[in-house]
Amino acid sequence: MSNPNNKVIYIGITDNLTRRIYEHKNKLIEGFTKKYNITKLLYYEEFGQVNDAIAAEKRLKGWTRKKKNSLIMSMNPYWNDLNT
Repeated sequence: MSNPNNKVIYIGITDNLTRRIYEHKNKLIEGFTKKYNITKLLYYEEFGQVNDAIAAEKRLKGWTRKKKNSLIMSMNPYWNDLNT
């Protein structure tokens, strides 16, 4: 996820993507995403096991911004909000 001008990228996991996006867009959760206005879904992956999702989250958080940008562009080259 990102803020409207794509300056900040947020990586996280959830068991309910629809609910979590709603929470971010409506600023219902205090913290990083509210502070930096994280509202755009740019990329997502689905996993069958929570341990796989956690491992992917940790891996992505260790990537450079350039590598994260490339991953986003592989699914969403125009950086559109995938939740609209």
